[in-house]
Parts: sequence; C-alpha cells; structure tokens
Amino acid sequence: MNEQNVIPAGYWQDAKGALIPEDKIKPIDRARDELVKELVKKSYELSELLGVFKRQAFADIAAFVQLSAEEYDAAVGGKKGNVTLYSFDGKYKIVRAISENIRFDERLQAAKALIDECLKDWTASASSELKAIVNGAFDADKHGNISTGKILSLRRLDIKDARWLKAMTAIGEAIQVVGSKAYIRVYERIGDTDQYKQIPLDLAAVAL
Repeated sequence: MNEQNVIPAGYWQDAKGALIPEDKIKPIDRARDELVKELVKKSYELSELLGVFKRQAFADIAAFVQLSAEEYDAAVGGKKGNVTLYSFDGKYKIVRAISENIRFDERLQAAKALIDECLKDWTASASSELKAIVNGAFDADKHGNISTGKILSLRRLDIKDARWLKAMTAIGEAIQVVGSKAYIRVYERIGDTDQYKQIPLDLAAVAL
C-alpha cells in the first residue's frame, strides 16, 4: 500500500492533503463531512439502481421487439431503432430513442461553394429571407461548431437549380455519424387527454 495514502489514527486529511488532528476539527466541519459522505453513498446506490434499470429496460424492449418481429415477420420500430410501446389501456408509453451525433466532412465546403454560386446568380431574384437562412446555416458558434440542424434544414427547401441539388447531394454525402446515444423515456397520459407527461428519471427534473 502507498504510505502516502495512509492517514494516521487520530487525524483527518483536508482538501489540500494536510493532516489535521481530530480534536482540532470543529463540530460543524464534522457534521458537514458526515452529511456529504452520507449523501454521496446514497447517490452511488441510486446511480447503481438506475444503471440496473436502464440495462434491464433496454434488454426487455429489445427482446419484445424481436418477439414481435418474429410473430409478424416484420420489422418493428422506426428508423435508427426508435420504437414506442404503449400499455393496453394507453395510459403509459415507453419510448426507446437512438440519437446520433453527426458531423460533416470536407464535402460540406464544396456544398457551400455551390450554394454561394447560386446566391450570387440569384442576387436580383433571391429574397433576403432566403439569403439569411442560407448564410445563417453556415454560421459557427463560439466553439467553431456548425449547427447540423440548420445545415440539414437546407435540404427541405424546394429549389430546383441543378447546382443547388448538387450541393444538397454533397451535404448528404458529407454526413458522418461519429457516435450515438440511446435513451429510454417513460410517460404517463394526462387524464383523458391525448397528452403525456414524462416520468422523470433525471434527478434535476424530479419534483420536491
């Protein structure tokens, strides 16, 4: 064992690594230390429970989707593995969602060049709103990141110019999936309405 990590009997170690005699520690400091460590212990226990729930929920949903697919000889769920399951009475629903983290490679610059050509030629006819939408899509935030949502929204514009269509193709080919995250969200229907409220599994969202 590393001797540097051994705290002698009768001493506490402070945040700077200094050893403080127990009889020199104020009662309020002892009480604070006890409170913090007790809450940390409970937090680890709760985190482990959430981990067990998450792993079990993903496994159960995957098993059900497979069962349903085998019974009806068809794929269940939407694109990217998203699926929503309802209780028989419709009171509850569980959503399994896969969120992809995407980036654009160098082909995005080729798309921007083609779009710039279009805007240059359309100076007389293009509306200021269209120019603002296009130019704003390529604006980077303070971290130098470009909004994927704004870039992809350009593909929904109904423009038939061949250069524009080529630029949209370049944007599509420039998409690179660099990671994904899976989520499970649980909802309860609000009364007799068609609206659902999410059952919070996030500590910050739990009501006091």
